[in-house]
Amino acid sequence: MDEQRWDLSRRTFLVATAAAGVAGAAVPGVAAAADRTGITGLSEVDWAKFLAAQDPVWRRMPAEWWQGPFLGDGRLGSIIRKEPGRNAIRFSVQHAEVQDHRPRFGSGHGVCRLPVGHLTLEPAGTITGVDWRLDLWHGEFTGTVTTSAGTLRLRAFVHTTRSVLLAQVTPSGGERVRWVFHPEPAVSTRPDPPSGYTPNPDPVLDTSGAESVVRQEMLAGGQTATAYRNPAWTSGEHTLLLAVAHSFPARTAEAEALKLVREAASTGVAGLVASHREWWHAFYRRSFVSLPDQRLQSFWWIQLYKTAAGTRAGGTVMATCGPWFEPTGWPAVWWNLNVQLEYWLIHGSNHVELDAITSTLRDNQAQLIKNVRPEYQHDSAGVGRSTDRTTLKGSYVARPGDGGGSPEVGNLTWALHNVWLTYRHTMDVSILRETIFPILRRAINYYLHFLKPGTDGKLHLPETHSPEYGNAPDCNYDLALIRWGCRTLLYANEKLGINDPLATKWRQVLRELVPYPKDANGFMIGAGVPYEKSHRHYSHLLMVYPLYEITGEDPAQRALIETSIKHWHALQGAHRGYSYTGAASMLAGLGRGDEALAYLLKFFDPSTRYPVTENTMYREGSPVVETPLSAAQSLHDMLVQSWGELIRIFPAVPRGWAEVTVDKFLTEGAFEVSAVRKGGRTRWIVLHSKAGSPCRVRHGILRPIQVSRPDGSPVRFGERPGGVVEIDLPRGGTAVVHPQGALPDLTIAPVKISGPGQPWGLP
Repeated sequence: MDEQRWDLSRRTFLVATAAAGVAGAAVPGVAAAADRTGITGLSEVDWAKFLAAQDPVWRRMPAEWWQGPFLGDGRLGSIIRKEPGRNAIRFSVQHAEVQDHRPRFGSGHGVCRLPVGHLTLEPAGTITGVDWRLDLWHGEFTGTVTTSAGTLRLRAFVHTTRSVLLAQVTPSGGERVRWVFHPEPAVSTRPDPPSGYTPNPDPVLDTSGAESVVRQEMLAGGQTATAYRNPAWTSGEHTLLLAVAHSFPARTAEAEALKLVREAASTGVAGLVASHREWWHAFYRRSFVSLPDQRLQSFWWIQLYKTAAGTRAGGTVMATCGPWFEPTGWPAVWWNLNVQLEYWLIHGSNHVELDAITSTLRDNQAQLIKNVRPEYQHDSAGVGRSTDRTTLKGSYVARPGDGGGSPEVGNLTWALHNVWLTYRHTMDVSILRETIFPILRRAINYYLHFLKPGTDGKLHLPETHSPEYGNAPDCNYDLALIRWGCRTLLYANEKLGINDPLATKWRQVLRELVPYPKDANGFMIGAGVPYEKSHRHYSHLLMVYPLYEITGEDPAQRALIETSIKHWHALQGAHRGYSYTGAASMLAGLGRGDEALAYLLKFFDPSTRYPVTENTMYREGSPVVETPLSAAQSLHDMLVQSWGELIRIFPAVPRGWAEVTVDKFLTEGAFEVSAVRKGGRTRWIVLHSKAGSPCRVRHGILRPIQVSRPDGSPVRFGERPGGVVEIDLPRGGTAVVHPQGALPDLTIAPVKISGPGQPWGLP
């Protein structure tokens, strides 16, 4: 299609400057007001200063998407960088719901994500410099562009609840404001379209009152619409409002986009700014993490911002690049690792409100059933390797042992483990009842159709696919998921009081399922298939992480885990970013913090083939958002773990991190944990129970210890071997674990930076 460029008019708008702060600076003060756990918290000023020290900054113009600032609300996404080959600044305009609806062409072309377009800000003079900041505290992009004619001051954000891009520009000197919108063809960015594939028609420009509309009709029905408003020039200030909507099969997107823009305009800029900032400020206060390594500390906070900008419960589950769609060979949702890694960060950070996996599976159970062949739909369900946001692909989940192809059947069960994590971190029984039990029952039923007894008296699985490696009978990927699935169903059956007739079968599977195939090098891919070629994925090690079906608590298992990790990483050619983050988390599970950090830092090493990028995004040719988010989870695994009904405080903190602070870190059992480490030791722990679960904590505090309420009164507790304390803590109760004597100073504050580092971005 010929490029279409539509001028958006010329106005300007006064912009507020970014909050002051220098990366690496310490925050000295805290507020005196106590929160509900009795811990002194950060004040508004402290939060602004602390997060300003984590902000990415740009002193050079980013040339690529993996370098620039990014904005989003879980649906509408934008990345800001130089327009290729031109004297202009690009604001990408992409939307997580925009996709095709022709499943006969598969996930790569038929139900794939589709581009929307981009804006260009085109100055009068030649761009000579930039000074930009991604203001995390306010959820805004701010800065200046210097040109040969003058200066443009910028502020932009995607309103976090209204899904509207607000971009403000104030010119000075001889500069002026000119926006141009460029629609992009609504066709898959994946190469080699299948036979019979016809591109969607070109978009059409229209006007509706004060708004311009770009309407993209779809061959399959439905439409995408981009609406934007550019009021008349007033006092040299310019405010652009833009929204995108997608509808299928109805043709309502145009009306929806116009409504979003008009409601934003009627609210006014001041109202939009205030409500947007209020949301972000409340969001950050849900938890707090401070590390002595400035670069990693900033990275963690940027990932938290990225996750909130990329997804929300009830919204679109993140595709491989989140809402920041760029040309990709993977323009869909990938269920054999990508989705799972994208959402681990939400649990420890106390942000389960971002869990789109649970809502996606809950709301699309009918499609999950349709994903298996008709003869299995009476009792089974599944999801393919790649689908649209509703789990639709256009072909059936493969059958184990069919011969040929790659029968990858465990992905739904693995995705349900993420739902299980949300349940365990909230203890919300409705998640167990409405999502985990009914869907997991069907996912395990699908396996039961193919599990058969062998001559050894064990249940065996015919050939399935270990993601990204190859096929094998008794594939460890699937055996781990079957074991976890049956244990979880038995737990749910008892917790919900269901008395399901299949419980006898689940117990039989746990008794008789073939052991994990292993050899002298550790866990194999499956029976007769050793791990003998480099493999970026850890599908054959899922029982170690994240399922914790095999743990280092048993010395024999610990040796097996160590051997398996060592052999996995001995063959390096295919390793990618999440190979390092996965190994870091596994080693953290063994309590080996220094080694965990060493593996994690390989992801940050620019000499590796695929390191994290300047803006903390990631690419393996195509953009893939999951790996940096999994790196944040690796940090969580060093700081706090809670698998196996035991909370572990600072279980794998590297020796060089003498000081660490966490506040309201959410654990399994629904506990909010606050803890301070100083001088290489845990000084105190506060536990707030949100569900009344049994409370067992490995604390790391020098004994003798004491357990008190925040007012100093005693709490009943018992001590167990290995530095474990059991606390009688009811729902809503709070306990402080501390050295014997008076209550310590329960102050939450950032730790002193011992490892300085430059800001992210292009400083």
